[in-house]
Amino acid sequence: MSNAPSWGRLDKKHRAIASFNPSNAVADKQFYLAYGNGRSYGDTCHNDQGTLLSTRHNSAIISFDRESGLLTAESGILLGDILQYLQGSGWFLPVVPGTKFVTLGGAIANDIHGKNHEKRGTFGCHVTSFNLWRSNGSHVQCSRQEEAKLFAATIGGMGLTGIVTQAQIQLMKVASHFVEEVKKPFASLSGYFDMEMEFSSASEYSVAWVDSLARGKSLGRGILMRGDHTAHEVQPDYGKPRLKVPLTPPISLVSGLPLRLFNTAYFHHNKRQNTNHPTHPDSFFFPLDAIAGWNRLYGPKGLFQHQCVVPLEAAKEVIPQLLAATHHAGQGSFLTVLKRFGSIASPGFMSFPRPGYTLTLDFANQGRTTRQLLHRLDAITLDAGGRTNPYKDARMSTDTFQSGFDQWRKLEGFRDPAIQSDFWRRASAPTETDAAAIAAATIAAVRSRIAPPPLATPVNQAAKGEVHTPHLQPKQDNGAAHPAAMGPK
Repeated sequence: MSNAPSWGRLDKKHRAIASFNPSNAVADKQFYLAYGNGRSYGDTCHNDQGTLLSTRHNSAIISFDRESGLLTAESGILLGDILQYLQGSGWFLPVVPGTKFVTLGGAIANDIHGKNHEKRGTFGCHVTSFNLWRSNGSHVQCSRQEEAKLFAATIGGMGLTGIVTQAQIQLMKVASHFVEEVKKPFASLSGYFDMEMEFSSASEYSVAWVDSLARGKSLGRGILMRGDHTAHEVQPDYGKPRLKVPLTPPISLVSGLPLRLFNTAYFHHNKRQNTNHPTHPDSFFFPLDAIAGWNRLYGPKGLFQHQCVVPLEAAKEVIPQLLAATHHAGQGSFLTVLKRFGSIASPGFMSFPRPGYTLTLDFANQGRTTRQLLHRLDAITLDAGGRTNPYKDARMSTDTFQSGFDQWRKLEGFRDPAIQSDFWRRASAPTETDAAAIAAATIAAVRSRIAPPPLATPVNQAAKGEVHTPHLQPKQDNGAAHPAAMGPK
């Protein structure tokens, strides 16, 4: 047993965890789930009715072609280790999230997005192939050309189709890893939308920090940060955190008055930095990685993160509604991020991004009050034709998930019968509408003196082995791995 928390720290459970061995099949009558570095906020990385399989020891870089920018690595390697390996090479990961402490396998399973979705799409857009372990011990080589349907199900498939053992990705050519950054303040949300439309397409990266507590004419004020890779003589060192939160405080330190003081100071400090300046990649892409255990600041009950995407045409009306809902609930968000998603489609059919604007909010867990707020945010999002990000979720209702992701049954069809997560048990359960339809069909069957229909619960079907299996023959990987620490020469 081991403590394998999610980043939200919403519970203190100890969970069964074992090392993943890609050479073996697993025992029958038990559920498994890959566990990387535990940076998912919710329960997509948990499997409380089974065993977690840690992939972190499978973390070698297998090959790197300096000419083409193709890199192959094992799935347990951290993105930060890949970037450290690539420094000085002229290549960079085409998509990075807000932390470098996520695994390559996790980046694929969650189909992560970054500050440049309009330019590059999601991480999955740059995955050329991967090897997928299935619970029967077989290995399936997947790409857009080979096992293409399983390839599409695995990218953004939350780790449910199997365990990626290694993957090949196409890197992005850059002048250096450093970024020339410029910060532009905006006095309100309307100012953000005007500025974003004018400037974002001119830069590789664009993201806005929003003061979640500002109201009235200042509602949604913030800082728009744009950047492009720039030549730099110094090679960056992707170092370890400089600071550490050693203990969990008895109350949240990122709400109430402390949050108000921080937001005011952050806004006025950054609005003065409106000239172009070179920035270390750690500071531009991963600012919170400088503080180990920063999630402890939310207090002993942990935190919830809510991320939604709403259509472009609805955003100017809906984003203010979302912020107003947090004000009405009396909860402020410490990390409030607003950015635009482009039209580049992911190869994964369950990928979260779609054209529109995405707002990310996080809240110290205050129990029922916080959950009611999150449900309200879900409702506003769905009413606008948007959806909530399941990869960061810990409490989304079945209806909310299935309304936003109408291809979820397709993913269930590709799910490995021995792989399951707490999120999927909850999200793929029958809705009230499903239950009513089943009850009506059963009554009709009885009246007609015919056998009633089976309960169409995907999870129950999977437990009986009634799932789509798109392969039978195992494929062996004979590639030799080399330590990531060697670096490109």
